Amino acid sequence: MTSASTAQSAGRSGSDLTTTGHPAADPAGESAATDGRGVPAIVRRRLATVDARLDGHAWLATGVVVLIAAILRFVGLSGPKGKIFDEIYYARDGYGLIDRGVEWNYKDNGPSYVVHPPLGKWLIGAGEWAFGYQDAETRISVPGHLMTTAPEFGWRFAAAVAGTLSVLLLVRIGRRLFRSTTLGCAAGLLLALDGFHLVLSRTALLDIFLLLFVLSGFGALVLDRDARRRRWARALDAGLDPSRPGRAGRPSSSGWRDWPWWRLLAGVLLGCACAVKWSGIYFVPAFALLVIFWEVGVRRSAGVRRPWRDALLDELPWLLLAGVLMVGTYLVTWSGWLLSDDGYYRLASRYPNTRGLSDAPVIGPLINLWEYHKAAYGFHTHLDDPHKYQSWPWQWLLLGRPVAFYWSGKGACGAPSCASEILLLGTPLLWWSFLPALAATAWLGAARRDWRAGAILLCVAAGLLPWFWFALDGRTMFSFYAAPALPFLVLAVVYVLGAIISPAGAPVASGGTADAPAAEEVSDRRLVGGIIAGSYVLLVALCFGYFYPIFVGRLLPYADWSARMWLDGRWI
Repeated sequence: MTSASTAQSAGRSGSDLTTTGHPAADPAGESAATDGRGVPAIVRRRLATVDARLDGHAWLATGVVVLIAAILRFVGLSGPKGKIFDEIYYARDGYGLIDRGVEWNYKDNGPSYVVHPPLGKWLIGAGEWAFGYQDAETRISVPGHLMTTAPEFGWRFAAAVAGTLSVLLLVRIGRRLFRSTTLGCAAGLLLALDGFHLVLSRTALLDIFLLLFVLSGFGALVLDRDARRRRWARALDAGLDPSRPGRAGRPSSSGWRDWPWWRLLAGVLLGCACAVKWSGIYFVPAFALLVIFWEVGVRRSAGVRRPWRDALLDELPWLLLAGVLMVGTYLVTWSGWLLSDDGYYRLASRYPNTRGLSDAPVIGPLINLWEYHKAAYGFHTHLDDPHKYQSWPWQWLLLGRPVAFYWSGKGACGAPSCASEILLLGTPLLWWSFLPALAATAWLGAARRDWRAGAILLCVAAGLLPWFWFALDGRTMFSFYAAPALPFLVLAVVYVLGAIISPAGAPVASGGTADAPAAEEVSDRRLVGGIIAGSYVLLVALCFGYFYPIFVGRLLPYADWSARMWLDGRWI
């Protein structure tokens, strides 16, 4: 997509991007004009979606960004040696799931008590199955089924894949949101060059999988929005009168082909997110609200008389079905625990108060699983032990207390003293842009009545605000809890970059607006805006390059490491 079309979609007043159904302007009587098929041009514009045809240039640009992300995440993945930070838990649990179907304590030869669902550990275990696993403490050494590499590569492989896939998803989601390949690639590149994302992508922790499933669920909902709008556009082309009451004023159904398959997939993906960490559930109400708002918006744009009532009546059953799929998906990930007697708390003898029911077939294992969840929930709600690297939610976007995953002063670096560290630190220039970008996104979104700004802000809120509530109880928490909000924070930055590139009221293909700036003025503004946005991305890349050694544990002279500790009291 050209820079002109980028500016048109990202910078104009947004009358065609609102869900209110009321245009910001009515240029040249556009609301009364038709396209030859009786559909007002302004209605058709509001229902327009990104061209679904294969765009070779867009995919080529996407491939370049994803290749950069993959190189950064896979090169040197087996270092440092051994298990770092919480890999000591998740790498072992992943192998236990692959070997026995449940998390297993090989040292004591019994089931492990765990407080996180199993899906993320299943994925870690899949990498260990493929590339091998080794544990010096329990003297386990297993070659890979596909190839044998350094064992660290095996338990970090799935995280690197998830990190790379999330960059791919963000490029395509950004392109669809902003109708711009340039802005979509900018979003993916910023995520690829973020140190926080990079460290999680190179470590066998659960949070990168949570990020991936939440982002993919959001992407499925964006595709669902486009599919539903195309359905309404086809119905209007076929002569639908949306002002008629009841079913007569809605698109006719052609059976299973008109099912909201993308929405149902989003339910499955949310189930996967919750099966990695329970905090995925915070996005359930946010995504449900997005579906309702978008369905109301498409009905308003089409001219439905009672959009709220019709949207709720039509869409609530589908949301309930998506919820059923979410719960079913979550339970499937516990199949290893449900289908064996080896899991912790699996046997009815653990629950003497429910012995009669918990011994029953089918329902018994589910009752035991519920009791296990109650115990794990109690652990989480009473987790208030102090930790060296704990932090509070209001510190996260300011990089107030990053987590050190690895530290070593050993090795030869050509200096009297050396340092090697892996610090879970976001690229500072990018992360310190988040709060201004959120404020600007809120301002621009309200001024333009832009659905994209609302969607981004709602998802950021779902990823961050619940932790403020838990902070009131003094719960121990860490900065990596912010991981699922990260892609949406990046989208907020890119949203603002798109607004900088183009002025509001820029002329569009249909002829522009009555008060649109002159073409020369718009061209100059776009040139200056493009230079500003490009310079910002370049500065983020340079900042990332400077901090890259402490993202991957590269050995540095101590003075060089110390120079990167910009907030001495917080980063050390």
